[in-house]
Amino acid sequence: MRIDAYRYRVMTMEELDRVFEKVSGYFSLLAEPTRLKILHTLCDGEKPVNAIVETVQTSQANVSRHLNAMYRNGVLSRRKDGNLVIYAIADASVVELCRTVCVQVAGQMEETTLPTHAVDHFMPRSSPSQT
Repeated sequence: MRIDAYRYRVMTMEELDRVFEKVSGYFSLLAEPTRLKILHTLCDGEKPVNAIVETVQTSQANVSRHLNAMYRNGVLSRRKDGNLVIYAIADASVVELCRTVCVQVAGQMEETTLPTHAVDHFMPRSSPSQT
C-alpha cells in the first residue's frame, strides 16, 4: 500500500511540475515593466501600435517586440485594419492578476503615500464588453 501511495504522490508532483513550469513562464512574461505598461494602456480598449508606442514612450521596435511576445503567449489578440495593427487584451485574467499585484505593491510603498482612489488607476478593470 505504501508503494501505491508513493506512486500517486510522484504522479501528482509530475503534474504539478508541468503546472509550475507554465506558471513560471507566465510570470516571466509579466516580469518586464514595459509589458505591464502595455497592458495598462490596453485596459480601456484596443489600440493600434502607434498609440501604444506614444503612451508607453519607448521605441516602436521595443513595443513591437513586447507586443509579439504577449501575442504569442495568448495574453493579447491582434487584428489588421488597413495598414494598422490593432492589439487588445485576450486574457482578462492576466490584467486581474497584474492589477492585484500593482495595488498590493502600491499600498506597501513607504516612500509614497497614495490616496485610496489612486490605486484604482493601476490596470483599470476592463469594461464588460472587453472580457
